[in-house]
Amino acid sequence: MQGIEVGIDEILDCREKRVAIQNEMIKKYNKPIISFTMNIPGPIKTNNEIKKAFDIGKNLILKKLKENNIEILEIQELNDNTGNELFISIDRTAEKIKNITVTIEESSQLGRLFDIDVIDINFEKLSRNSFRKCLICEEQAQECGRSRKHSVEELQNKVKEILKKELLQNKF
Repeated sequence: MQGIEVGIDEILDCREKRVAIQNEMIKKYNKPIISFTMNIPGPIKTNNEIKKAFDIGKNLILKKLKENNIEILEIQELNDNTGNELFISIDRTAEKIKNITVTIEESSQLGRLFDIDVIDINFEKLSRNSFRKCLICEEQAQECGRSRKHSVEELQNKVKEILKKELLQNKF
């Protein structure tokens, strides 16, 4: 996969920064937030194709919020080598938002690369009702990840395949 490799220290720093932004937005509005990133295995977290996929995800989220008449209080976006991130403070219950975000994640192959978290006003991440499927074997993704059932190279190849197919269909 093409792109700039990032190390574990950069990824850990990025996670700390993400949590700080999430907490700041929740405290500011006392409302839940959407935190959107991409599920990209390996040391390369973004490139032109991944950014295009991220933008498709961002536009899907914004479209679904508008369709459901959900007020957006604030949006922040980060585009670093550690990945693309979107934070949206919304005026609706976290449970309602989680249902919408799971639908987006499950709507297409590309949606399987989306990681759309919903965090409630108690700073708790809402869980989905069903498990995420592995990109390769359709089993529970967390189990495959924990057991290292698939190599990073296998996962990256599947991500490249999904990006190529989905970006061509979306004509970007």
